[in-house]
This record gives sequence, C-alpha cells and structure tokens, in this order.
Amino acid sequence: MLLKLNSLHPSDAQIQKITDVLKDGGVIIYPTDTVYAFGCDAHNPDAVKKLCELKGIDLDKANFSFIFSDIKLIGKYTKPMDNQVFKALNRYLPGPFTFILNANGLVPSIFGYKKKTIGLRIPDNRISQALVRSLGNPMLSTSVHDDDSVVEYTTDPELIYNRFENKVDLMIDGGFGNNEPSTVVDCTGEEITVIREGLGMEMLEDEMA
Repeated sequence: MLLKLNSLHPSDAQIQKITDVLKDGGVIIYPTDTVYAFGCDAHNPDAVKKLCELKGIDLDKANFSFIFSDIKLIGKYTKPMDNQVFKALNRYLPGPFTFILNANGLVPSIFGYKKKTIGLRIPDNRISQALVRSLGNPMLSTSVHDDDSVVEYTTDPELIYNRFENKVDLMIDGGFGNNEPSTVVDCTGEEITVIREGLGMEMLEDEMA
C-alpha cells in the first residue's frame, strides 16, 4: 500500500492508519529529514524479526536506530548521560543526526541479547514525529539503500515503492527525500566524536570553528 501524506500537515486519520499497521507488527517505509527508511514498532519482537529478514541480517548484528519524537523520552533507553552529551542532544535534535549512547537494560530486552549501545534519532520531519507520538514508543529504523552502489540512496518515493511494494506492509510518500544520510556522533566515550559525516556536518563544523 502506498499512502501519500502532506509532509507539513499529515492528517490524524492517515497517521492513525499507519500506526495501526505498526502495532500489528508491520514494516513500513517512511520519510525522515535525510533519506527514506524502513521502520517498525521497536517493542514488537515479530516486527523486529521481520525487519531483520528484510535487511538480510541477524538480529545480533543489527545496528538499527531508535526513532523518537521528543528528547524527554530518550532517557528511558539510555544510561545517565553527562552534561556535555545532554547539551549536544538539545542543541542538534530534532535534526539530521544519529547519536550513539550507552544503552540501559531495556535495550537488550528488545534485541534479545546484551546490546551495550543505542543509536537514536529525532528527525526534523513532521510525519516521522507524528508516527512515533501516535505509536507511543520508539520505532526501530534503518535506511533504505539503493541497489546502485554509486547512487546509494533513492530519493524518488515512487521508485522506492516499485522496488519494495511486495516486501513491506505500507509505504508513505512524503515527497522526495535527500540522498545523504545523517551525521553519526558517538557519545559513549570520554569525548564526543563524529564517526560518519553526513547531512548536518556543516552545523557541527560551524560550532567547532
């Protein structure tokens, strides 16, 4: 199913329809502020398993991100963070960043093994934020990669749908996506370090200049 949403004003009825798919264990494709991504209910084991099968990876090797709607909810899934990390999250989220933090005991229960870190995002995208608010807990997410290693990410939602319509339960058309992923920032050590440069990197460079 392909569902077209207004990226600035997604309707409550459409958001509820997608939420019902997620709660039933479905996997969707949805827009973020960077590239299009697969998503499922992070608290639904069957959905998490289905997402792993779709990506062709074992759960214990999966580096999926948790998608939140609000920074206040992050602490439920992470160990206590220091002031520097908390300030960074407040400064750059919502935005095109993935922050890696130390996970607490709730995260291993989702993955079924002892996972020590969590990658988290709050995309600056009204559709994804509305979905997570409606769902009531984070989505588990991973980027949709193109078959072409040169292109890497498909920006046209119709082309993405043509490729995956028989592999996902629903796709959201929220307009053309970007072709650059998020900047990944590791906050698990003594210093905050960038481990992948992506969209948003210029913001960090301006800050550090």
